[in-house]
Amino acid sequence: MSKLSITAYTFGIICFIICCSMAIFYGFKFLSNDVTLEEESMEDYKYHFVLVPEELDNDYWRLVEAGAQKAAKEHNVLLEYIGPEQADNDIHIKTLEKVAAAKVDGIFTQGLNNEQFTPLINQIVEKIPVITVDTDASSSNRVAYIGTDNYYAGYLAGKALIEDTKGKANVAIIAGNLEANHQQQRVDGFKEAVKDEQGIEIIAIEESKISRVRAAEKAYLILSEHPEVNAFYGTSALDGIGIARMIEKYDQPSRIYVIGFDTLPETIDYMRKGTIEATVAQEPEEMGYKSIKMMINLIEGKYVPSIVHTNTSILRVKDVPLNDEKGDK
Repeated sequence: MSKLSITAYTFGIICFIICCSMAIFYGFKFLSNDVTLEEESMEDYKYHFVLVPEELDNDYWRLVEAGAQKAAKEHNVLLEYIGPEQADNDIHIKTLEKVAAAKVDGIFTQGLNNEQFTPLINQIVEKIPVITVDTDASSSNRVAYIGTDNYYAGYLAGKALIEDTKGKANVAIIAGNLEANHQQQRVDGFKEAVKDEQGIEIIAIEESKISRVRAAEKAYLILSEHPEVNAFYGTSALDGIGIARMIEKYDQPSRIYVIGFDTLPETIDYMRKGTIEATVAQEPEEMGYKSIKMMINLIEGKYVPSIVHTNTSILRVKDVPLNDEKGDK
């Protein structure tokens, strides 16, 4: 074989090896869903934060993100929004592990009731500050929490139902995820509010897995098995919507009282039609916005309270504007 042929052959092997190496590298990055930030772009930003939501395309979490992105822009912070496509604790945990490995400056995450979560957060906090948003994880070493007092929010929902039904109702509860701390607290607060009311009875508690469709299915099954039910309480933003869809399709809205959670545009539409009587209003954009400033203060050594509760209130049909002005989980 001539020297020229050997050289060409060797060059071809080298090119092949380089191409394979690049394919493996980028393929691994794609499959592992790693943080995608290019290091050199950080020169344009003061800090790099990551927000890990319950699920990426949840309307409620998009509002949290919107508030956080607004504050990030004002403070020259790069904020990435990375998490499960649908609520999944295992994927949530894996995402946090990857984000921590990327050595970002701060992490925001929903608190999880998971045996893996607390030790992982405790490990991350040794190097990177973690703020829980919307749902706390008080048993962990997270640095701070910002969001609703979920027990109190459930208590408000219970008191609203008592007032609106004059203390007489057979209630079914549909919760987004009964393994989640905030959902448990919203149920527990509601139970506390109604426990001494002789005319209020909780007939059933079901789980929707944060799905409009499943909330509707659960509501339909409950009414099929318990026709005496005349009131529903949905503990996540999508539960009230799913319940309302089912009622409009299969039942008479005027017969059933519904109190939901949050002020998504679809919830407001059902309130205008009278299918949903009331909802618990949170402040997801405020949570996102204030969380950024809290993290900056933490990094810069300023005082940050360990718990910051955002506003919670009951919105009734009479309070709903004629034209949709704002939506909120």
